[in-house]
Amino acid sequence: MEFKSNINCGSCIASVKKTMDTLVGEGKWEVDTANPDKILTVATTEVTADEVIQKLKRVGFTAELKA
Repeated sequence: MEFKSNINCGSCIASVKKTMDTLVGEGKWEVDTANPDKILTVATTEVTADEVIQKLKRVGFTAELKA
């Protein structure tokens, strides 16, 4: 799954690391901060897009499923 996000720097990635590692597993997600849309890629089918969006919202970040 790919999401447009507002995770835009290394500090932001550090802020969501624990949440994302717990939700999808360490090494199963990454953020391309060089991309203007700050693409978050999640490499698992164990969670839904809504779960990812809601968890990120709880820690202060936004994400929307990329079309």
